[in-house]
Amino acid sequence: MEFDEWQPVYKAILQEFDYDRRGDERARDVLASLTAPFDFSRLPAVRDQTVAIAGAGPSLETEAERERARAADVVIAASTAVDTLSDNGVSVDCMVTDLDKNPKTVQALTAREVPVAVHAHGDNIPAIRTVVPDCSEAFVLPTTQAAPRAHVQNVGGFTDGDRAAFLADHLGAATLVFVGWDFDDPTVSASKAHKLEWAERLLYWLECRREELFTVLDGRRDAIETGALPVS
Repeated sequence: MEFDEWQPVYKAILQEFDYDRRGDERARDVLASLTAPFDFSRLPAVRDQTVAIAGAGPSLETEAERERARAADVVIAASTAVDTLSDNGVSVDCMVTDLDKNPKTVQALTAREVPVAVHAHGDNIPAIRTVVPDCSEAFVLPTTQAAPRAHVQNVGGFTDGDRAAFLADHLGAATLVFVGWDFDDPTVSASKAHKLEWAERLLYWLECRREELFTVLDGRRDAIETGALPVS
């Protein structure tokens, strides 16, 4: 994903959520100041592999979903999905997070030399300043949803979950398997539900780009709003 491809979708997200691009850029620059260029060889070998993209939905509590993750070659997990999987003996190969829930997990993973893609956006600068300095720097992959600058990467994606999928795609995954994804979770806030709508849209865009149907979208595609997406 090049930024030129991502930028029209990013503009639509900024407008719909009334986000400030300058805030995202400030956060990106703070993250850049606290990190170093990331050695991508530290990421798991994803190319041509089956990658489980673990979301933090309630369905991840089921044994069937965790077994699907365990069966994959690589597991990239969003936010607290890492904790659920770990508590049930499923190893995670990479975490994707904007630091909003489990900072101790972020720090512990990097200490164990597990890469963490740490995301900067307009309202998480305090978390970046608090959490990142206590991470093992070599295992922090800094990401942004704004234009990439210095060593901060933008591989596409908006929420932790869909960013994990875009990261796997960027790394050349052969197949993406989605576990712990619950687009209609009634327990989330209205704001989170709106973000899940966008995660769904972005996964649809990604499956179109990859020419790979994601089973997590089965039965849902006809209702997905695609107006902001560059799909035919």
